Amino acid sequence: MAALEDLLERFRRAPEVIAMMLTGVFGEEIDFTPAPGKWSVRQITRHLADAELVGTYRFRSVIAEDNPPIRAYDEAAWAAKLDYATRKPAQSLDHFRRLRADNYELLKGLAPETFERKGTHSERGEMTLMQLVEVYADHAESHARQLQGVREAYKLAKPKK
Repeated sequence: MAALEDLLERFRRAPEVIAMMLTGVFGEEIDFTPAPGKWSVRQITRHLADAELVGTYRFRSVIAEDNPPIRAYDEAAWAAKLDYATRKPAQSLDHFRRLRADNYELLKGLAPETFERKGTHSERGEMTLMQLVEVYADHAESHARQLQGVREAYKLAKPKK
């Protein structure tokens, strides 16, 4: 039970971690990319919000349906066609916070055996709800590290005054 509680706490606090990574970001730093093909702070933040939207559906499907399909999606296409490069980071963070809080409220109230329910991911195969929650906890933490890296690269690339 402690492992589930620890996982849910990691899952819950992700928006706080992302918000800390975004503290003080402004101006050119928002759109800086450390290399061609890499995402900016703006794009990463929007991706987190949209990924959580996808997770919202996935969690509910696994909870409510028997072995539902969990469809993969093309993150690069979403970024390009949903215009991540112009989305406001503050709005994206707010959207991520609201979705994550709602997902957390749902998950924390479930019986432990519910986390053993399964769905079948189109690329990863069979996954339990517990594994799915872990993927989403890891996902946000990974992007927090990515945001930190982008910010560090910006500081190094920024002309000294």
